Amino acid sequence: MTLDELRATAAARHETCAQIKKMIVSRLDLPIEPAWITDDQPLFGRGLELDSLDVLELYVAIEAEFGVALYDSDMSVFGSVSRLADHVNPALTGSA
Repeated sequence: MTLDELRATAAARHETCAQIKKMIVSRLDLPIEPAWITDDQPLFGRGLELDSLDVLELYVAIEAEFGVALYDSDMSVFGSVSRLADHVNPALTGSA
């Protein structure tokens, strides 16, 4: 991979993560700024402390915003914003 390709992938990851953060804050009506959420911050537990109802809302939001369907077996993608980004934009992992 060339330096320009790495830069393009990094820019795409940054944009996808920013879009996901905005979606999370907006859809869940969180009282924080999207920039406060880090890419690798856990979404559950000691992270954003999301619960199962929040996950259901995010399922719907991801399908609507990114056109990506999620299934029960995909729960691991809710580990962090970065994992969600990899799932909604497979080109970020080089698997596209």
